[in-house]
Amino acid sequence: MAMHSGRAVLSPADVVALRQAVPRAFGASPAVRLGQALGWVAFAGLITVCLWRLDASPQRLWQGLGKLGWLLPFMVPPTPHGWLGEFSYAMLQTLAMAFLGTLGASLAAIVLGFLGAKNVVPQAVWHFGLRRCFDGIRSIDALLWALMFVNVVGLGPCAGVMALAVSDTGTLAKLFAEAIENVDRRQIEGVRATGANRLQLIRFAIFPQVFPVMLSHALYYFESNTRSATILGVVGAGGIGMHLVDRIRVNNWDEVSFILLMILVVVTGIDLVSKAIRLRYIQAGRHMTVTAHAGSFPVQEQRS
Repeated sequence: MAMHSGRAVLSPADVVALRQAVPRAFGASPAVRLGQALGWVAFAGLITVCLWRLDASPQRLWQGLGKLGWLLPFMVPPTPHGWLGEFSYAMLQTLAMAFLGTLGASLAAIVLGFLGAKNVVPQAVWHFGLRRCFDGIRSIDALLWALMFVNVVGLGPCAGVMALAVSDTGTLAKLFAEAIENVDRRQIEGVRATGANRLQLIRFAIFPQVFPVMLSHALYYFESNTRSATILGVVGAGGIGMHLVDRIRVNNWDEVSFILLMILVVVTGIDLVSKAIRLRYIQAGRHMTVTAHAGSFPVQEQRS
């Protein structure tokens, strides 16, 4: 590297050496650019083949949009036509299904999450088998679980509660286990230094760290299950979904739009309440942390 007028000038040999050391700094090589181009061509070809096999042609999509434009005027204005009481009761059923299903799944997932975490139960065979059970449970959609439970316990919200609980248990258990495996080990070592046993370590060192994550996941799934419980009514699991399907079948589109608005308002309300709960818990947790840190250091009195 030579100096010219106070500035460093790279020689051809320096450029060659830098190109060999950091080739990406000089742009992608022709082989890399060719690979990227072939990848994008293959991706575009895959999308084209999928659209062709699914018969999702532009003409068909355009015809569907035209039919949707013809249908929308029949949905305005939304009106219950004297079914407000029945719709409200069915909406409460849907909320109860979502709440009980999420609560049951969350309680079961807490236990299974600790059993499936490597830092709690370190046996590899147990961990592998339990995680595969989680995968098997969550691989079946709640709608399929509802079809099975409708045949087991009959029509009604009970089948919907069981379907949501079983379906969400696998997913929440996996999420809880991953959160437990990522906790701060310094807090665990500090509690272990006091002579705590395994259960006390879980209660005072691990659970306080993962509870905000668990609460956030549970609140999100409660909101999501409110929508899922609506779909479960299609297979006879009760709730507002049964009314929605009946109105679609008889082309009462103004009542359909009213039910959709009810679902939108309820889901929005749940989202706002969930956000308030999360913020309140986070603020309370920060206050407790600051208080704990303040109490950890003695305050020296100032001498006059």
